[in-house]
Amino acid sequence: MKLSELIVLSSTFLLPFLTTAQDTTTNLKERPTATAISITEEPLLDGDVLNDAVWQQIKPFGNLSQIQPNFGQPASERTDIRIAYTASTFYVSVVCYDSQPDKLVVSDARRDADLKNTDAFIFILDTYKDNQNGFVFGTNSIGVEFDAQVDNEGQGNFNANRQQGGTIGGFNINWDGSWEVKTQVGDFGWSAEFAIPLRTIRFQAGKDWGINFRRNIRKNNEIDYWAELPVGFLLKRLSLAGTLTGLDLRTPGNLKVIPYVLGQLSKDFEAVDSDVRFDSEVGGDVKYSITPSLTLDLTYNTDFAQVEVDQQQVNLDRFNLFFPEKRPFFLENAGLFSVGSPGEVDLFFSRRIGIGEEGNVVPIIGGARVSGKVNRTNIGLLSMFTEDVADANIEKNNFTVARVNHEFKGRTALGAVLINREGLETSDDFNRTIAVDGKLGLGRKARMSGFFAKSAGTVDAKNEHALKFQTAYLWNNWEIMGAYTEVGEGFNPEVGFLLRSSFKKPEGRILYHLRPKNKDAKILEHRPHISYRGYWNFDGFQETGFLHVDNHWEWKSGLEIHTGINFTTEGVVDPFEISEDIFVPSGVYKHAEGQLVFTTNMSKPISFNLRSVAGGSFGGSRYLNSGTLRFRQGDRFNTAFTYMYNRFNLPVGDFTANVFISQLSYSFKPNVYIQGLVQNNTVDNLWAVNLRFGWLQRANTGLFVVYSHNLQDGSPLNNSFIVKYTRMFDLVK
Repeated sequence: MKLSELIVLSSTFLLPFLTTAQDTTTNLKERPTATAISITEEPLLDGDVLNDAVWQQIKPFGNLSQIQPNFGQPASERTDIRIAYTASTFYVSVVCYDSQPDKLVVSDARRDADLKNTDAFIFILDTYKDNQNGFVFGTNSIGVEFDAQVDNEGQGNFNANRQQGGTIGGFNINWDGSWEVKTQVGDFGWSAEFAIPLRTIRFQAGKDWGINFRRNIRKNNEIDYWAELPVGFLLKRLSLAGTLTGLDLRTPGNLKVIPYVLGQLSKDFEAVDSDVRFDSEVGGDVKYSITPSLTLDLTYNTDFAQVEVDQQQVNLDRFNLFFPEKRPFFLENAGLFSVGSPGEVDLFFSRRIGIGEEGNVVPIIGGARVSGKVNRTNIGLLSMFTEDVADANIEKNNFTVARVNHEFKGRTALGAVLINREGLETSDDFNRTIAVDGKLGLGRKARMSGFFAKSAGTVDAKNEHALKFQTAYLWNNWEIMGAYTEVGEGFNPEVGFLLRSSFKKPEGRILYHLRPKNKDAKILEHRPHISYRGYWNFDGFQETGFLHVDNHWEWKSGLEIHTGINFTTEGVVDPFEISEDIFVPSGVYKHAEGQLVFTTNMSKPISFNLRSVAGGSFGGSRYLNSGTLRFRQGDRFNTAFTYMYNRFNLPVGDFTANVFISQLSYSFKPNVYIQGLVQNNTVDNLWAVNLRFGWLQRANTGLFVVYSHNLQDGSPLNNSFIVKYTRMFDLVK
């Protein structure tokens, strides 16, 4: 089928819906304004807003409106919000009235649990009022602490794999601040009190803040916002937030020391000396606020034993696998250092520091980071030192990143970055990347962005460049995006990530949000869309083409079905091994495949997700099927079982590649939990078990007990038992 025919087909597919679509182009209401009240007496932080004299002296505001299921209509339940502050703390209280409090949904009790499928209250603070960057705080009716950082309004690579996590898309869920929240449930519904120390966030004194609020009412799959947003937009769209006035904040002192102690028992069954080893470590971090918006972080003998292990993946093509960064030190302000195309051309990828190419740990001696903002200029400087690892032939290195980015009015910015790796034992061992990047806001509706980068190292190469230009229109229910990316044959960012090397790539996507006019309709939304991406090498040979035509059907009940067809091209220049002893020969392979996704309401105690792809592949056929079954009992016990079944029937041979992942968690309280992760990979015949106990204190510090065990071909590989304790001390009050 030709591209022109597909466009006609897509248009024909859209027309019946357009005639019955709800008008959600929306002339946005004037951005709302709220006032923060200065108080001298602190409220009692117990979640009881209705009986607290401090809160009752402050006039509430609310008037939230629905973005779903009935766009633009007033929220079905009343919400009262109050904001106050003292010299040291920022307070938010909310009363979420609910006519059926017995139907409140709580799906998870862990810190940073996903609040999408639970009754929840979430807000975002644009503390610089730059319409780009913010801090997110949220909770549910049992007082879960949820926080995150947003940069660039959460806008990243529109073809990035959403399962990659990390900072892709400009939303950093792994940031953990020091703050408190308490809640209460009663006949009125539920209420919450947030206490956020001013030293936890960065801000510029003397300025108003941007702010917006979101409430989820799960019994009718409802999402409400205070500052109204168009369909398809989320809380992180800060240029459409409201304004918070009345702030008269002083510069808070901030000096935190966060030491840790660690003990580890381990055994490597493959080593010549496979005796049980005991190791102990001491280290920690220091955090100092140079100004309210500029922070110095120091780290010594950095260790991340408490971090959840990577989920296993199988590589079924010729390109690199992406594993997200999960280590806390590298995740704070990670968006400031992010330049490139997330998940595809990351000029700085912090996993290159302290993690070897084979996934082995490279000890981090220590380092420093300065990050924050001076007026409208974002500044970041990171320098880290790593030890040598003789067994892996890794020498001592210094990694340095210097980043500057100036923001202009109208969602426009211009920046530059220098990324350098320097061997400390060999004078001519280095690799560096320099780049400029920028974005140009075209009103509220559109934006252009791009970057240009050059790399240099000890190996002479040609075309050591990379670039990308992207433009996007998001308004009136439309999402229209186009981009061109180019990576030269010699471009080699050793402290970055390349999904694939040496390519020229045009891409684009058109998506429309269709809301039925009939408000009694059971369908919430249709999302018909078409997208394309193609990769060519510098000889003009197409290595990949992917044309995707799809529609998402979302019901008000939470049920979703995605139906699509993909037209693929794979050009193989050199034969490659796709499975053990199975080589795909060079040639051009053109195929079509069908795709089906089925997802039930994730807020229910039992839910599941199925994805199936069937069609041609490399001259034969492939069947990719994955399913996840989730079960929860109350708000404490959660489990998810995922099975990915991949079967290839190729002219050169047949094979399967399967992955099983079992995730279990039990929360004794929101800050005390036990988690289990069991994985099996049939390609490597590997079983991996990881058990973690956490007793959290402030900002995700506390006691962690971790046990890991790995088996291959039925024989043990290695195991370890780790106890780590870390604590935060405020030296300046």
